[in-house]
Amino acid sequence: MILVTGGTGLVGAHLLLHLIENEEKVRAIYRNIDSIQKTKNLFVLYKKEALFEKINWIQADIIDVPSLEIAFENVDYVYHCAALISFDPKDEDLLRKTNIEGTANIVNFCLANSVKKLCHISSIAALGDLAANEKITTEATEWNPEKYHSDYAISKYGAEMEIWRGQQEGLNTVIVNPGIIIGPGFWEQGSGLLFKKIKNGFSFYTKGTTGIIAVPDVVRIARDLMNGNFSNEKFILISENIVFQDLFNTIADALKVKRPTIHASPLAVTISYKIDWFLSNVLGQKRKLDRYTAQSSYSKNQYANEKIKTAISTDFLEIHQYIQDISKL
Repeated sequence: MILVTGGTGLVGAHLLLHLIENEEKVRAIYRNIDSIQKTKNLFVLYKKEALFEKINWIQADIIDVPSLEIAFENVDYVYHCAALISFDPKDEDLLRKTNIEGTANIVNFCLANSVKKLCHISSIAALGDLAANEKITTEATEWNPEKYHSDYAISKYGAEMEIWRGQQEGLNTVIVNPGIIIGPGFWEQGSGLLFKKIKNGFSFYTKGTTGIIAVPDVVRIARDLMNGNFSNEKFILISENIVFQDLFNTIADALKVKRPTIHASPLAVTISYKIDWFLSNVLGQKRKLDRYTAQSSYSKNQYANEKIKTAISTDFLEIHQYIQDISKL
């Protein structure tokens, strides 16, 4: 039996579909019954409704230890996809509790139930910080605690520390660090919000760079690593490093709407972030732009994918074409 946490999110839902298509026996946890509908809608989107009925759903929460006891019965392999994604500083405590404490609980149950292997879906946010003479981030890039990191990044790094703790206690693990994950079906969260904003006429673009990957590649590679002879390693998962302006234009063209036309310079983004901070802290408005997102929007971050390409000889879906394809679903 395979257990998937976060099965009602973008990665988890696609992973469930991928596993069932490959005739795996799967169990997924959910916090409330309404959230299951998002996963069911994804199966419908792909015209795979019948496969949805093969999921063994268990109500549980990764931060509720008693609820996990039933979920782990007869489980051999675990994909830990559940996580909170937020860049609002007000969510610091919840981020740490969900991403760090929740992961610690999963590790502990894996150890207690002699799980054969755990795959942790992490993030490029948890990767290290480049030194002055370095240009591209790899799996070996070291985390510098003296540099600024978002609360989300710190929580994902802390989650990885729990995975490494499990490794030291005898758990067989593998970690994947995807870039921004593009995929259909979850337009109200994650990268789906970007599609929604551009569709509604978002006018601004930046010239920063980041790593991008299509969700089918994430779940396919995760399964390959779980089924392969890989143990206690981590792998960056990106298809390519792409300029935000190029990404925004591709999405706009796919949706047949106007491309963003106003270049938001680093200075303009910084001013916007500070205004947003003021509105949040003084007037109580919900944060729309935090410091981390502001800096990332104009930073030219480059991520290496040579390790995973060498490990399993994989090719990636071409991002521009994939965006065109999912816009038609």
